[in-house]
Amino acid sequence: MSEPQSIKLRHIVPSVVTAFSICAGMSAIRMSLEGRIELALYFVLLAVFLDAADGKLARFLDSASPFGAELDTLADFFNFGIVPGFLLYNTLYIGTEYASLGFLATLVLAVCCALRLARFNLSMRSTEVTLIADDHFVGVPAPALACLALMPVFMHLYGFKDTDLPIVRAAYIIGVGLLAVSTIPTFSIKHASIKRSQLPFAIVAAMVLVMCLVVYPWPTLIMVNLIYLASLPFSYFSKCKHTKAMQENHANSAD
Repeated sequence: MSEPQSIKLRHIVPSVVTAFSICAGMSAIRMSLEGRIELALYFVLLAVFLDAADGKLARFLDSASPFGAELDTLADFFNFGIVPGFLLYNTLYIGTEYASLGFLATLVLAVCCALRLARFNLSMRSTEVTLIADDHFVGVPAPALACLALMPVFMHLYGFKDTDLPIVRAAYIIGVGLLAVSTIPTFSIKHASIKRSQLPFAIVAAMVLVMCLVVYPWPTLIMVNLIYLASLPFSYFSKCKHTKAMQENHANSAD
């Protein structure tokens, strides 16, 4: 059967958005090379936003396709595996005596991101492997991985230059990479829900967060990363509690 000669324009909108996210990642690298690290980080955050938008658009326009999924995976690897590592190395390690150590850490970060995305693609094609369970992800997703990995740069821009420890930074970067390929359950915002009575408070909190990002970007991003890391034990115990409840319900139903 021959393929159709034309497609609807709405089917290519998500892929166009994904392509723009790649452009944002490339722009981040250029800004970093030019020494404009703050603008480079803004482009990375733009890539995070576009990554969330293309999936939403694909579902809203009913235009999801295998091509779009593959393009999104390649964009995620570049934007969240390669670009953050480049920014880290170019900002904190290049030209120092710890350059090789920093490069090693960014290599581990990139490989872990690739493994994470490969496992995610496998989970989309197999019923035996899953990275999403109820309201949890398995491991840290790629956009969160990029934001966590860039925290040493956030701290550097905020003024922690005198306390920068290159070996500790490298260990942190490697540890964040390992979180991405781990089986630790992490909270998923897209699957989270709140009570209707809490909606006004959630809107105000979101507004305050956005304003803090505009006015105090680096301390806000540091705080968000710390909150996310602090949530990992809670997500682990929440998942264990949910799994235990499911097993008990299954046992009761079997009886």
